[in-house]
Amino acid sequence: MKKITATDTIELSISERIQLVEDIWDTIASEVEAIELTEDEKRIIDERLAAYHKSSDLGSPWEDVYKRLVSTK
Repeated sequence: MKKITATDTIELSISERIQLVEDIWDTIASEVEAIELTEDEKRIIDERLAAYHKSSDLGSPWEDVYKRLVSTK
């Protein structure tokens, strides 16, 4: 496989760069079990989950967040 550089990617069209990023992300997502969290990251997640369970009304359902994001376009 030919290696590409960041400079090579600038020569791609925007749609080609987006596709490249999606392809890269797919390779990462397919190996998600290989990603290990640090103890600090685990602690932060646990703290945020505990805060959510304490006051679940502070968050927003994904559907609401998505609607807000889409409506700003």
